Amino acid sequence: MIRINLLAVERERSTRRLAIPVAHRVTLGASLIILVTLLGMGWWYWALHQESARLDADITAAERETQALRSVLAQVQTFETRRAQLQQRVSLIEQLRRGQSGPVHAIDEVSKAIPDRLWLTEIVQKGDEFSIAGLTTSLSGLSDFVANLEASPWFRRPIDIIDSQVEANQKAGEIFKFSIRAGFETPEAPASAPAAGTPTVARVEDAGT
Repeated sequence: MIRINLLAVERERSTRRLAIPVAHRVTLGASLIILVTLLGMGWWYWALHQESARLDADITAAERETQALRSVLAQVQTFETRRAQLQQRVSLIEQLRRGQSGPVHAIDEVSKAIPDRLWLTEIVQKGDEFSIAGLTTSLSGLSDFVANLEASPWFRRPIDIIDSQVEANQKAGEIFKFSIRAGFETPEAPASAPAAGTPTVARVEDAGT
């Protein structure tokens, strides 16, 4: 009796059918590698795109912040300019106040220093210097006037006598015509010479002439 194992033949055929050729396996492997490579490149491109978008957003935000800082800086510069202008105005006002109070004090001190029988005919201010001209009936009156000015804290020592002349007068007899120069200063602080401007002139009519 002859026996044939048909199951073994079927198994061998099935095994042969399931076997994949080497060329096909290489092609399949290469295709998988290419697919993985393409997926990696796609992910890398997507990551770069996301990073570029993030950087663009950061640049836009930085530009907005820079613009805001420029606006603030411009406002600060405008404020500093206005503050400097206000300081200059305040300084100018203070200088004008000091310049206005100086002649007032000077005239007041000069009027206090005038002795009897002495008249002033002219007071000229140039900076902190006062030129004073007048008439007196005696040289002692002129000496007393100079001494009184030197005793005042508003005038610097010495008081210079610039000129002294004798003139004849029909009513008063001999009249001494004089001119002196006195430096003005404030007693609270050392005197600072202001810029020489237009001289201030005060004229007093001689009652005896």
